[in-house]
Amino acid sequence: MIIKGCRQCGKTFSVLEFARKNYKHIVYLNFFENPNYVSAFKGSLAVDDIIMYISAMLGENAIFKERETVLILDEIQDCPKARTALKFFHLDGRFDVIGTGSLLDVKGYGREPMSVPVGSERVIDMYPLDFEEFLWANGISQSIIDIIKSALDTETPVPEPLHNRFKQLLLQYAVVGGMPRAVQIFVDKKQMSEVLQVQRDIVRSYEDDMIKYAEKKEKSLVRECFESIPRQLAKENKKFQYSVVSKGSAAIRYAGCLQWIEDAGIIIRCHNLSITQLPLDGNAEEETFKVYMSDMGLFVSMLEDGTQYDILQGNLFGYKGAIFENLVADIFSKMGRKLYYFRKDSGLEIDFVIRYKGECTLVEVKAKSGNTKSTKTMLSHPEKYHVNNAIKLGDYNVGRKEQILTLPLYMAFLLRSTI
Repeated sequence: MIIKGCRQCGKTFSVLEFARKNYKHIVYLNFFENPNYVSAFKGSLAVDDIIMYISAMLGENAIFKERETVLILDEIQDCPKARTALKFFHLDGRFDVIGTGSLLDVKGYGREPMSVPVGSERVIDMYPLDFEEFLWANGISQSIIDIIKSALDTETPVPEPLHNRFKQLLLQYAVVGGMPRAVQIFVDKKQMSEVLQVQRDIVRSYEDDMIKYAEKKEKSLVRECFESIPRQLAKENKKFQYSVVSKGSAAIRYAGCLQWIEDAGIIIRCHNLSITQLPLDGNAEEETFKVYMSDMGLFVSMLEDGTQYDILQGNLFGYKGAIFENLVADIFSKMGRKLYYFRKDSGLEIDFVIRYKGECTLVEVKAKSGNTKSTKTMLSHPEKYHVNNAIKLGDYNVGRKEQILTLPLYMAFLLRSTI
């Protein structure tokens, strides 16, 4: 098994915690911290030979017993032959192997394995904590979440005390995000200055990766592309604009750089649809897209000092659209949803389009309140736009007016049903 995800999203902690609960013996190699471990995979990739080399290096810390030992290969992208060896461990069958990777398949990072063991590895994408996990971390029980879910299912208002509490928690999630260390500091201390420091350290580590691992000719371009994201979101852009990265620039100069950042798990794309009709993926326009940060807290940390306080107080000023759109993008993407929006030159624009309960459904995001002119236009012409339902997320309680279901923003994480 390979656990793949951006740096510092909790891969190592989660894998070790799982291993401690399910195996008698753990053999742990971290190729980033100790590059010497790579030598165990330089020669023969026969399982018995690899075990012999690892045992020689780790001594009594390497206990291999059939069905009782798990081998953990942390930062496996630093040892391409270790990933190739997964095929032989799979065929051998005596020991389970879990690899983790932060920059797997990122262009310019290390060397590719001799062969990717197709059919012999299962790759699982891991994300920072989502909003529901943030609720758990803050002591919100499943029974409370079930009350909120019941309000959605029955389309009845959430009791006012719960409604206000969840609104507060969502604003807190907007500034803290889901990076485990940032969440832990928030839960333990409620010190936003320390949370911000952790977040900015993570952002700097991403920038360091860009300088260190991107191809030489792209190093500065990748960083410029990354640093343009807050500006992209602050403007009322209808798509990602390379000219915002650098005046007069075109896609051919920066497209590969943007792909690098996406492959590293730092950003997510939201593609425009040529038509609002299922299947969404088949109607996505490859070259027209918006870009959001994959973790909301890291996005806010890239904005100017004081933004966290403003969000917690509800004073969002010019950034309100960007903040709440990125918040919903964060929630949807961590649910495993691909992101789509709809915009036409005629002026029609829908923030998100999702498959919900088996139908193509429009989703409008409102920081406070606002009209839904585009939504109403599209719903009134089902023969043209192929939609019959819409959801409006904003500073509201639950309600419905004809085809439009109004929901509080914090309910976005409950919009899971696709059939």
